Amino acid sequence: MFQTFDSPASPEQGPPRLAALRAALAAEGLAGFIVPRADAHQGEYVAARDDRLQWLTGFTGSAGFCVVLPTVAGVFIDGRYRTQVKAQVDLAAYTPVPWPEVKPGLWIADHLAAGDVGFDPWLHTADEIDKLRATLEDCDVSIRSTRNFVDSIWPDQPAAPLGRAFVHPDALAGESSADKRARLAEGLRSAGQRAAVLTLPDSLCWLLNIRGADVPRNPILHGFAILHDDARVTLFTDAAKIDETVRAHLGPQVTLRPPSAFVPALHTLQGPVRVDRATAPLAVSDELREAGVEVAWGDDPCRLPKAKKNAAEIDGMREAHLRDGAAMVEFLCWLDAQPPGSQTEISVVRALEGFRRATNALHDISFDTISGAGPNGAIMHYRVTEETNRRVGPDELLLVDSGAQYPDGTTDITRTIAMGHPDPDAMDCYTRVLQGLIAISRVRWPVGLSGRDLDPLARFPLWVAGRDFDHGTGHGVGAFLSVHEGPQRLSRLSEVPLEPGMILSNEPGYYREGAFGIRLENLIVVQEAAKGADAHRRQLAFETLTFVPFDRRLIDTARLSPDERQWLNAYHAAVLERIGPRLSEAALRWLQAACAPLQAAAAV
Repeated sequence: MFQTFDSPASPEQGPPRLAALRAALAAEGLAGFIVPRADAHQGEYVAARDDRLQWLTGFTGSAGFCVVLPTVAGVFIDGRYRTQVKAQVDLAAYTPVPWPEVKPGLWIADHLAAGDVGFDPWLHTADEIDKLRATLEDCDVSIRSTRNFVDSIWPDQPAAPLGRAFVHPDALAGESSADKRARLAEGLRSAGQRAAVLTLPDSLCWLLNIRGADVPRNPILHGFAILHDDARVTLFTDAAKIDETVRAHLGPQVTLRPPSAFVPALHTLQGPVRVDRATAPLAVSDELREAGVEVAWGDDPCRLPKAKKNAAEIDGMREAHLRDGAAMVEFLCWLDAQPPGSQTEISVVRALEGFRRATNALHDISFDTISGAGPNGAIMHYRVTEETNRRVGPDELLLVDSGAQYPDGTTDITRTIAMGHPDPDAMDCYTRVLQGLIAISRVRWPVGLSGRDLDPLARFPLWVAGRDFDHGTGHGVGAFLSVHEGPQRLSRLSEVPLEPGMILSNEPGYYREGAFGIRLENLIVVQEAAKGADAHRRQLAFETLTFVPFDRRLIDTARLSPDERQWLNAYHAAVLERIGPRLSEAALRWLQAACAPLQAAAAV
């Protein structure tokens, strides 16, 4: 199976590795070093070679960084990982730091009177470093580019990945690579730019209509590229990844070069050259300036077109979600038939992957399935291992967050399931989370609003009860690409306007440490809204892509408004209509019961 259950975290290795790093820094005259989660492509999911933060600290989360100083090492983690980090690092050696509430520059200034703190310019963006330097302007601490000191003390660091690339058919992409390159090159010419540097793997894959296998779960190819204003592309990646079929697909306008040729090629460019200060490594702009090439800061030209899915991509995502929805319903039917207390978190993961494999279309899972029973459900990005595996208790909540990569689309769905008789407090929390999901599903809004404008709608039912959740309401999702895709988000931090074709998750939650976790998630796509009372006002709305029922045992019907109940009944009717014909007889009977209309509380 795709998922394994080993425990990559090694908290006991943290202190000696930290001591070795401090010794290397002292020999270089450095007072500190920053170790990010990111690789040179700013990926959330990194290859084993690039997992420096985990190797040093034991922390396995998908976001965060460590600032190592002479007497303290801060592991900066956001709200998703504040429970997880305490179990994965040696707290005598590492100090968890809440981020972004605590700014790293201010934290460094508080813990270091003077000295130089090093960073690897290939692992940080210009935007990151500029913000960090700005907070240290009035103190005696400086930040400077250095070699990577973690690599220098990592004796068995894995080799760079060599996953084979493969062609993503134009029929699924909805546009040929040549047409994409021509369209983006025209944009460069209009901006007076000679070239753009591409560093995001999903941008390379989208632009060239290829996919890869360089990191687990996401079908991406590691590499860099230069898009020229005449639509030529120079792709810098290991030739061993590109077979003759892919070479023929790329065509004569795409030149293949080894990764070692990337920096020399930057030095030969004629400016202005577009570089994305928010996603490209700082080293890229440093190398261009060293060669006297003018840098033009601007967005990666692929990011917004990639986010705005075309009709073929949306159709593929719809079909992938119907296929995946049927697998999920077969799984839920199976789970409901198991004797209370007979399953573990691992057996749940294995069963779900089995139902997805039975579709005969599964390329991979889109991330390691989160299967959290009882208190483990409160660990937002929990990954079950042989050591943490918990039996699913007869009256616990089970949170299952999972997804799949199919050639026609990427899925991501979360359901929280009652394994028995839930208590009223859990039902109240679940219903408030469901109300938040319904609010996002029903909303329509004026063109121009961003994710931060809609995010409060998902939180309001929790806010009025004094509750909240410490993650965004939704992230962007790629089409057979990265399950987490920018720049679109439903988040109080997102200022990117939502546009038709953007696909996002809708996943409010609630987590009570040591007790339970609740999250509900559907994928949604932005579309034009039907004309309203003011016909001249253009508005947008969401189409729901995910069709899997919610657990009616956890719904406090008395809390639902008539409009919310109407939406839920219509959604369940759609689930039955669209998923039902794809199911086994047993699963269909289960689904019919799960999707029976909810009555008003007074009628119960």
